[in-house]
Amino acid sequence: MERINQKLQLSRQKLTSLPFRKIAPNIVTMLALCAGVTSIRYSIQADWVKAVLCVFIAAFFDGLDGRVARMLKGSTKFGAELDSLSDFVSFGVAPAILLYKWSLFDLPKFGWFFCLLMSIGMAMRLARFNTMLDEEPQPEYWKHFFVGVPAPAAAALVMMPLMISFDFPELTFVRSHAFCATLLVVVSFLMVSRIPTFSTKKLKVPTYMFMPMMLLVALFASFIIAQPWFTLGIMTILYALSIPMGIVVFLNEKKKYEKA
Repeated sequence: MERINQKLQLSRQKLTSLPFRKIAPNIVTMLALCAGVTSIRYSIQADWVKAVLCVFIAAFFDGLDGRVARMLKGSTKFGAELDSLSDFVSFGVAPAILLYKWSLFDLPKFGWFFCLLMSIGMAMRLARFNTMLDEEPQPEYWKHFFVGVPAPAAAALVMMPLMISFDFPELTFVRSHAFCATLLVVVSFLMVSRIPTFSTKKLKVPTYMFMPMMLLVALFASFIIAQPWFTLGIMTILYALSIPMGIVVFLNEKKKYEKA
């Protein structure tokens, strides 16, 4: 009888209180969501710099919440679902509205269609990601790769024309309907595709590379401070160029795994 009472007391405690380590990752996720929604506000006001900046702030918090959850051992199913909803708004809706207000709003009939395509592609990608969590573990050669382009990277690719225009306003073609619409179609395809793209989540750095990497981080920080949009634009272009390279590396890894 005492055991039953103790179990009832424990269950009541679980219902009436939660440890902070379970809540902390969700707070970070909510900060990402707030940044994404704020980006939509700035897009409506035609404040392009702040709109793009808010999406990058959302990406920062999105990368942080998972690490906080693992560090505090506070991962929950609720947190995983909240993270997906936040990603949809911050990286599927906010960049689509941003590009529509910046370029495609005066494209007769079809401008909104391309923005819807971006949001639908993001929703499908996140739904697939959530279902893959319940499936069997992927083979070893997948550990350094994502399936398709991840949500924050897709948002950065979509916003690349804006970042280019901030430092190079004379390049008017990046604001053209054809360029922006084509970019949305390509990015939407890359999100839902099964193309392998590089992932750094399980990347291990050799000890002898620690100091050079710290120097690279310091160099990157100095460039971000001096030329933020040019630096972020170049990083986004380099990421786009890494996609075909990732396919080649993935196929080699797959061959090695199958031969072993």
